[in-house]
Amino acid sequence: MTDQTSFTLIDDQNGNLAFKIFSFEDNSYFDHLQRNNYYSLIWVKEGEGDLKTNFCEYHFEPDSFFSFAPYQPFLFSSKFIKGVAIYFHSDFFCIHRHHTEVTCNGVLFNNIYDTPFFLVDKNLEATLNAILEQIKAEIQNPGFAQYELLISFMKIFLIAASRSKSQQQPYMPHLKNTKKEPSILQNLKDTIEKEFKSKHAPSDYALTLNISLNALTKITKKHFNKTLTSLITERIIIEAKRELYLTNKSVKELAYELGYDDEYYFSRFFKKNVNISPQMYRETVGFGKAEVN
Repeated sequence: MTDQTSFTLIDDQNGNLAFKIFSFEDNSYFDHLQRNNYYSLIWVKEGEGDLKTNFCEYHFEPDSFFSFAPYQPFLFSSKFIKGVAIYFHSDFFCIHRHHTEVTCNGVLFNNIYDTPFFLVDKNLEATLNAILEQIKAEIQNPGFAQYELLISFMKIFLIAASRSKSQQQPYMPHLKNTKKEPSILQNLKDTIEKEFKSKHAPSDYALTLNISLNALTKITKKHFNKTLTSLITERIIIEAKRELYLTNKSVKELAYELGYDDEYYFSRFFKKNVNISPQMYRETVGFGKAEVN
């Protein structure tokens, strides 16, 4: 293996990034706000610092593994970090199409209640390093069915990471001393999942759960490090992104399904939270309808 630190595949059809793996030895890649139109996996092997994402801030330690969905904002503040990153576009590997195989959607990605990272133990470290070396070797010396082989490696990589994260307790240093999650929060999760398309106001959830808005707001902030408004907004945005990628529904249709009578209001809401319009999201992230059952 050479000392090359960056390996990239470009989509022949549009000239955009399909897949990239690279090593980093400082924070220069991530010291400004990132909003990538592809999935980002970042394994900080050495160093510590702070992560800002989705209006939340977390402290991280060495051997932290981060996962970010397309256009999910993130920024690292650190004096020194060293590790490896993997970027992949939905057109290269679609987590929606492969969900039943890798189950990373809702674990590594698009989970609004858990932290977007976890700690890598020694067993997982050995597994991930071995897969990374296979990926690098295949990119440097491509053979027949290269994409298919790389996707197979990615499946194993994501399954291993998803298993490890799901087995760990949520790694939330700022909540070390809090007690077990109250049952009201599980009820809140269930209610958001059932009602986010029709109920957009925090007061709606307080009323449904028969708890004061002030009490629900405090307990949500304490256990999730997020406001109730943020949780509702993130759930709506995740669904909007999914529909924009998986279907050919118009923005007007999608807005109506998500409880917005005014498509222009919805578009402004989406752009405020994603930083681009719904149509631009569809154009840059891709369109996977033909690949999904």
